[in-house]
Amino acid sequence: MVRTVDWDDGDGGAVTAIDQRALPGEYRVQRLASVDSLVAAIADLTIRGAPALGAAGALGVALAARRHPGDPARVRAEAERVAAVRPTAVNLRRGVERALARLDDGPDAVVAEACAVLDEDEATNRRLARRAADVLTALGPDRPLRLLTHCNSGALATVAWGTGLGTIRELTQRGRVAEVLACETRPLLQGARLTAWELREIGVAHRLLVDSAAASAMARGLVDGVVVGADRVAANGDAANKIGTYALACAAARHGVPMVVVAPESTVDHATPSGDDIVIEERDGDEVRAFAGVPIAPPGTPVYNPAFDVTPAELLAAVVTEEATFRAGAWERTAVLR
Repeated sequence: MVRTVDWDDGDGGAVTAIDQRALPGEYRVQRLASVDSLVAAIADLTIRGAPALGAAGALGVALAARRHPGDPARVRAEAERVAAVRPTAVNLRRGVERALARLDDGPDAVVAEACAVLDEDEATNRRLARRAADVLTALGPDRPLRLLTHCNSGALATVAWGTGLGTIRELTQRGRVAEVLACETRPLLQGARLTAWELREIGVAHRLLVDSAAASAMARGLVDGVVVGADRVAANGDAANKIGTYALACAAARHGVPMVVVAPESTVDHATPSGDDIVIEERDGDEVRAFAGVPIAPPGTPVYNPAFDVTPAELLAAVVTEEATFRAGAWERTAVLR
């Protein structure tokens, strides 16, 4: 598999992206040669996942810098369009801001900075996956673990490797995974379409379950730990992730199952005091009223469709980044694993 998002320097430059809407039926890569096409790809979830969005944000600035050399005001306006597409994922704006910081040095410098974001992603994810694997190993029984995950936090949600699912990959390499239960993740089925596809590709034993079966699986003793990613983590450890994560955390707390959030430092927003301050994106109601274009509810049915929810830190065993672990109400910073 190629990188989820990447830079193609030919013909003036373009962003390449795995079309995540097409999986698992078709594996295809789009070439996005304009800011308009990139904004559309972020909005319709061709590109999704916090770290991947951060990379896409930086690449969007690179596109604008190449298209509008000598016009910094236009580049900044285009960059703001990219940053504003999905407000909950802090990585998107941070990727934009990182690339914009090189604007005065010219388009080639902006492209180089955006490509540096790509190059750093896999190494960052591998480090945080090792740290999170250590945490889950310490929290779980001394045998291969039965893990549950929600949405998609694998290579498709990043440039490469993954966060929550990257941790499962690391544990698999250690021989510490017995089975993964993957929630289908309504309403867009990122778990069924993407996580199940990735687990099959990397050869991990897994079963798919409907979101509403997760609490039952915990009650029956089928889950040793829950591991998920995040789109934004507040300074107090509250974590915003795909809708349904909070319900999993409540069930996990009820049944004594440790839940671990795995995310890069770029997802931690220390300027946001708590989850109450995180803006939650609400998406089009047709994502719920229809499935694969086929209506499944009466036309015009009112819909509440938040893309994310916030899990309070008190329900989490840990939040793990490549540099720190949040637990017991405080961030613990340790030596960075290489």
